[in-house]
Amino acid sequence: MVALTLARGNTSPATAGYAGAVVTVLIWAGWILATRHSAGTALGTIDLGLIRYGVPALLLTPVWLKTGLLPRKLPILLLALMVAGSGAVFFQVSAFAIHSVPASSVGILLGGSMPLATALIGMTLFGERPDRMRMVGFAAIVVGVVILLARNLAASASTGWAGYALLPAAATLWAIYTHAFRRSGLSPLQGSALIAAWSFLIHLVLAACFGSTLAGVPIKEIALQITSQGILSGLVAMVAYGFAVKSLGSTQAAAFTALTPVLAMIGGAVLLGEQIGPFEMLAAVVTAVGVALSTGVLSTRT
Repeated sequence: MVALTLARGNTSPATAGYAGAVVTVLIWAGWILATRHSAGTALGTIDLGLIRYGVPALLLTPVWLKTGLLPRKLPILLLALMVAGSGAVFFQVSAFAIHSVPASSVGILLGGSMPLATALIGMTLFGERPDRMRMVGFAAIVVGVVILLARNLAASASTGWAGYALLPAAATLWAIYTHAFRRSGLSPLQGSALIAAWSFLIHLVLAACFGSTLAGVPIKEIALQITSQGILSGLVAMVAYGFAVKSLGSTQAAAFTALTPVLAMIGGAVLLGEQIGPFEMLAAVVTAVGVALSTGVLSTRT
């Protein structure tokens, strides 16, 4: 309902942007928990991808049919960056990592790294210059990530480091998408439709090559993932985040994603029974403070 309200344009740009950002982080926290939960089921990352992009591709069929899968005014490079950054490549990298990393750590590493990567790309390629207070916020996010890594990498198994390394990589992919979408000229619905359609086609190819276990998964589990992956994450969050990017700008919209750590930590403890220690809580709080500063809430410059 929130996404539909934003799509109708009944709110001011700033209000739509902030609302879209908040809706996005709430859904992303639930997506992390649902994906982490799927590690204990027969669902593989390809199966999850089919659900994640198949549902919005179907629901948004009129949109991508109207724009075409290769819109004439959209450079192919931008389309490829968008599909890789928030579509099939991003999903496979992040889902693989989430299956091996606790939800609280995912929230900090993925949510914290997104605004950092987005800001670095903005400063390096597009001349963006965050003010001093935002830079302090980015530094706080770095501290939170370092606290988490110092604690967990030393205690993880020899293969556990892979998941921790892939999460910042996934965050960088999302940062690339953020900047590419802002410069695409597409509406949030158009961007979501194209990403979903292309990502679903890619996952169909992956399923044909490596197989799928969807046929043997209980209906209850599939229904849970359809709601979380397909409807909320694949459709509502994509549209809401699109409005946040269009209204607030790439860097400020991405900064809100670092609110995810605290939500993921609480959800992991309450819903998944994960053990949350003082280092995890400290890392989540420091990262959350960092995002509050990085959004410019205490900045004096317009």
